[in-house]
Amino acid sequence: MSQLTADDTDRALKAKHAAMWALGDYPSVATEVIPQLGQALVDAAGVRPGDRVLDVAAGSGNAALPAARTGAEVVATDLTPELLAAGRHQAEREGLALAWRQADAEALPFPDASFDVALSCVGVMFAPHHQRVADELVRVVRPGGTIALASWTPAGFIGQMFATMKPYAPPPPPGAQPPPLWGDEDHVRELLAGRASTVVSERRGLLVDRFAAPEEFREYFKARYGPTIAVYRALDEERSAQLDGALDELARRFGLGDGASPSATGAGVTDADGAGAHAMEWEYLLVTATVLGGRRE
Repeated sequence: MSQLTADDTDRALKAKHAAMWALGDYPSVATEVIPQLGQALVDAAGVRPGDRVLDVAAGSGNAALPAARTGAEVVATDLTPELLAAGRHQAEREGLALAWRQADAEALPFPDASFDVALSCVGVMFAPHHQRVADELVRVVRPGGTIALASWTPAGFIGQMFATMKPYAPPPPPGAQPPPLWGDEDHVRELLAGRASTVVSERRGLLVDRFAAPEEFREYFKARYGPTIAVYRALDEERSAQLDGALDELARRFGLGDGASPSATGAGVTDADGAGAHAMEWEYLLVTATVLGGRRE
């Protein structure tokens, strides 16, 4: 049997990633849990009518759709065709014209300087090789154009969720970097060093009031969020119960629990119908950078 090459290994890893994000129902997470995030990114990027915009690792279009609503010419790319299909369906429902293309964030199929703006809304952070992604983002954006990224921080809720799941998950492949590193300002500056100037680097909190209790959050993510589903599938009953408890405790630390008392990172609130849903604050890093070599027209 012939030995696998590095390219073979990389293709297998990317196929595994694509399949993982097809598990569950990520489009519902994007629309029910974090719908504000894509619009916030588009606003920060200053997307305008007529701009050529690339949304990288777009999923079902959390950023691509609001970018298209501005009148920009948008191309949305992702490894997972099922997510692109969901985004395409929503775009058709709204009468929005944008292109949907399966593509690898580490090897984008576009010529140099093809776009005015490149966006990624908690997307490229999950590609395994960060420098390759950064190199591609810089390459496809014209000099003076904008790169805008929203990434979960290591200390924020989603970063801590991945840290909680890590002891229960198989070890990452050699060379793969942790996704929440994209939420570290110094890491992103290093990735873009010498080729882009950081215009905005800001930690923000996303208010999430979808869940009323830790168990509700946990079961929702076990059913709909691909990375969580993938971890649980590899566990026996005992380990699964242990991870249940660890995720419940994490959710309590971030504001889900009995009553409506504030937590260290999120405040309990009562929703409009008095059901007592709690709000958590999920921290993310928003970076907007200008590609060097020219000015935006």
